[in-house]
Amino acid sequence: MEKMNREEFLDKYTRHLNSKQLRAVQSVNGPVLLLAVPGSGKTTVLVTRLGYMLLCEQIPASNILTLTYTIAATADMSKRFTAIFGEQYNNTPEFRTINGICAKIIQQYGQRIGKEPFELITDEKLTARILTDILVHSMSEYPTESDVKTAKTLITYCKNMMLTQDEIERLGEQEGIPLRKIYDTYNDYLKKNHFMDYDDQMIYAYRMLRGSAELLEFYREKYQYICVDEAQDTSKIQHAIIGLLAGKNGNLFMVGDEDQSIYGFRAAYPEALLHFEEDHPEATVLVMDQNYRSNAKIVAAADMFIQHNKARHEKHMVATREADTDIHYIELRSRSNQYSYLAKVAKDCNRETAVLYRDNESVLPLIDQLDRQGIPYGMKNIDMGFFTHRIVTDVTNIMRFALDPYNGELFLKIYFKCQTYLKKKQAEELCEISTQRHIPILEAAEYSDNISSMVLGKCRAFGTHLRSMLKEAPDKVIFRIETPLGYGEYLERNNMDDNKLFILKQLAYQEVSMARFLFRLEELQAILKNPKKDEKSPFMLSTIHSSKGLEYDRVYLLDVCDGVFPNQVIRSNGSATPQERKEFEEERRLFYVGMTRAKNELYLFRLGDSGSHFLKEMNPVSEKKKPTKKTGRAIVEKPYSAFANPKPANVLPADFELAIGERIIQKMYGAGTVSDVDYNAQGKAYRFEVTFDSGLEKLFMFPIAFKTGMRLEER
Repeated sequence: MEKMNREEFLDKYTRHLNSKQLRAVQSVNGPVLLLAVPGSGKTTVLVTRLGYMLLCEQIPASNILTLTYTIAATADMSKRFTAIFGEQYNNTPEFRTINGICAKIIQQYGQRIGKEPFELITDEKLTARILTDILVHSMSEYPTESDVKTAKTLITYCKNMMLTQDEIERLGEQEGIPLRKIYDTYNDYLKKNHFMDYDDQMIYAYRMLRGSAELLEFYREKYQYICVDEAQDTSKIQHAIIGLLAGKNGNLFMVGDEDQSIYGFRAAYPEALLHFEEDHPEATVLVMDQNYRSNAKIVAAADMFIQHNKARHEKHMVATREADTDIHYIELRSRSNQYSYLAKVAKDCNRETAVLYRDNESVLPLIDQLDRQGIPYGMKNIDMGFFTHRIVTDVTNIMRFALDPYNGELFLKIYFKCQTYLKKKQAEELCEISTQRHIPILEAAEYSDNISSMVLGKCRAFGTHLRSMLKEAPDKVIFRIETPLGYGEYLERNNMDDNKLFILKQLAYQEVSMARFLFRLEELQAILKNPKKDEKSPFMLSTIHSSKGLEYDRVYLLDVCDGVFPNQVIRSNGSATPQERKEFEEERRLFYVGMTRAKNELYLFRLGDSGSHFLKEMNPVSEKKKPTKKTGRAIVEKPYSAFANPKPANVLPADFELAIGERIIQKMYGAGTVSDVDYNAQGKAYRFEVTFDSGLEKLFMFPIAFKTGMRLEER
């Protein structure tokens, strides 16, 4: 094909590009790092650059390899290339994922040495079965689906980060599981059965390239020009493979932005971008800093926010659009109020709107409300792990045991989590007595000669709590499980996050009984397994991870509060470990990515019952004294007064019955939860105990406390 004149190419294909984009298109030789801020048009530049290489530089398509993060991105980039250059160039360059090129390397190496490669496991169910069998013999409890998924994620992390055995051991200690044993057993099983997983594919390809100079030379000769998209999401071993293929000063074009690296749990290695100039001494670093997506006020706020991160290149994002609407801050009394507020937004929604969140579980109470009210919505793929997480299964198992007090299988899963102080043999004995006498398991404690009077008392109390749960609303039941039954202390002892209890309570508020609540959880699982896809609905739900690369007219960020998003807060960089600082910076990057999905309007909730380190970083002045009208940086809104802070009311409903789990507000001590109630001979409450959010416990008289200033907390 004839060479296209450079001026002709630029006139035909690059007139819409700015000077920095144009320079990137023409940077063909040597190692080049292109740092591209959100909305800067990196895919357009990458595709246009390929056309420039083919048409102007006359580089054969067979010598160019473009690596993308996902198969979908590979297909999209190939399609975009063909759409622009199809009429000029009919020999498309090679687009592959890194796993795709590794498979090619392994296949060729096998042919050279006359051996068949191991079989690649592509069936996730087979992987899950293998890991379940391993976990059964490695853990004290039977593994849940969530446990299996966690183990697979950790194994993937170990392989992608090229961890040593000692590092795997330490990671297992941090996670509270025998990870090294699980890791070794899993790998031994794969090798014995001539299997490899996707992560092994990269490990084997890397070893083959390092071990065979002939093989490495073949691929370096074949792929003389390598382009890498979304480089910030690439793992350590993937960077190592790319480094081998490209060489120190080869023609490597790496496109990414460490500020948008949000896949640390998948072993993303943004450090490779930070060390690019060290690894490639003759490197050129380019920056595309102009954001074409968002209104200038969103761009300015996001840029100011991400400057708090230290592990990054020095750069600023610049707006190309004019300033428009300020960032909207919505004052709500509590985290719980977000769901009703957003249901109202969804009901009235007539333009492109996205609710974005850190974790899938955050959106479940909103989905519950949308489904109950028949409000249409769209949803990006959702993870079902919440329903099989150990905390959720523990709570539902306790409820099921309350409904079926003869069930030994359930009892043996929960007795040691509810402060019964039974030993395993004693618990098994109670199950045997129960079967022999046809009595509830906890009543069997009355017939055992092997338990102390203290343990007998605990069993009696446990039985009393379970019987009380049968008459209570499910949100009160969850509080009883968490506090009087001691499950919250069990979580604390095992360093487990109790956020899932919060989500369960939000779902429980909508139900009247334990049985109905358990059924609703099954309904929600079914809804999410087969979501109703409303293609016409402008209201979209998505994790920030799934929204990467997308944009929306209007964005709401959900659950921006300490302990959820970010999940942990570093108060002092000096006292934090390097790993804690690294994880916290990724949380900040995730928030930054969420902000920059918004084209025109960004909405953030200020929650009265929860602090937010990120909101303080965004707007430190107004967080000290929250504005009530338009300021230079934010709008504080209360468009739906039903969800804003209500006026205090001390009047109790005529039919009110005080119960464990009620939330109250007391003038002197603040918010708290009723943790115990004493009744008189007539069955009326006369005294009650409150556990305040500060940890303080206080006794009050009923109803006098409510007549002298105490009030119920409104949901």
